[in-house]
Amino acid sequence: QVQVVESGGGLVQAGGSLRLSCAASGTIFRFNAMGWYRQAPGKQRELVASITRGGNTNYADSVKGRFTISRGNAKNTVYLQMNSLKPEDTAVYYCTAGGVENGVVRGDYWGQGTQVTVSS
Repeated sequence: QVQVVESGGGLVQAGGSLRLSCAASGTIFRFNAMGWYRQAPGKQRELVASITRGGNTNYADSVKGRFTISRGNAKNTVYLQMNSLKPEDTAVYYCTAGGVENGVVRGDYWGQGTQVTVSS
């Protein structure tokens, strides 16, 4: 079955950078889209960034200009480069893969999440 595994989370000071990585395995097919969601304590899960096979990207307004999503050369890999991090970026970040719905990744498969903590 499909497995989605994230890595790269951690603790960083405000203004710092982190790079999250994600790989989805267990299928011979290339997903039409992959992306990142996040969930902070007491808040709903929200879309952070999405990228399609064609390279179309979407970002949450709160991360535009600071985060960059990209697909790796290996099949079904995606990265999230996070710069100028703010305390409000603190959350569990989840990688997802699947089809496309309304122009963004449809969350067919999910990883377990990786914690990102930004200290002030």
